[in-house]
Amino acid sequence: MAEFQFTFKRYEKKYLISEEQCKLLLERLEGKMIPDKYPHSTITNIYYDTPEFVLVRRSISKPLYKEKLRLRSYGVPGETSRVFVEIKKKFKGVVYKRRVDMKLFQAREYLAGRQKAPTESQITREIDYFLSFYKGIGPAMYISYERDSYASPTDSVLRITLDRQIIWRENDLDLAKGIYGEEILPPDSVLMEIKVPGVFPIWLVRILDDLAIKPISYSKYGTIFQVARKRHLEEDVRNGKLTVTEKKGGIYCDI
Repeated sequence: MAEFQFTFKRYEKKYLISEEQCKLLLERLEGKMIPDKYPHSTITNIYYDTPEFVLVRRSISKPLYKEKLRLRSYGVPGETSRVFVEIKKKFKGVVYKRRVDMKLFQAREYLAGRQKAPTESQITREIDYFLSFYKGIGPAMYISYERDSYASPTDSVLRITLDRQIIWRENDLDLAKGIYGEEILPPDSVLMEIKVPGVFPIWLVRILDDLAIKPISYSKYGTIFQVARKRHLEEDVRNGKLTVTEKKGGIYCDI
């Protein structure tokens, strides 16, 4: 069975770059970064949220502290495939991730509150509290992507990931249903993430500066939620469920 890391504490910076920038970057990183132990992976996720979408609404308001819960698999799982239940927290820019593994059918029942975790641990107790604190929490969004991963041969924590084909959907919120939906990234774009334990190495800062690669604030779930919400509002206006009025200072929807 493959070994995976179950706890993380690090800084994560995101960058939206073009394929050309990506090509130039990889050329500059030759010898400094090498393909990770798992160089390419298909990552599928179900993000959990409350009926009012409290978690994602809080996230996009950019608070000092935010947290999320998701079910993750590497590839499309079957009922008995290994998946991960993850809590991800961010406080003052530092990311903390804790996760446990179990079979898909167990994770589905556990997160629905129909059975306990197969094995109890400190992490499952944290997840139990999360599930009890956020009332009505359930599957809210499917997100998958293709990821290429690179690691430093001298620093065990420094990693760079490149995500493409970020696909989402709001229906069939089950990892076993397969990969399909709508892409969110603009054409010819790559979402890069740099994960470091502390400060960036000087050589990496210089490469990013030379290639005019600047960090952005980007959340896959947050970005997709805003796209989906805008679409739902437009549909409600077309169907007469909402009316739109223009007033000084902005456009307002009246229920």
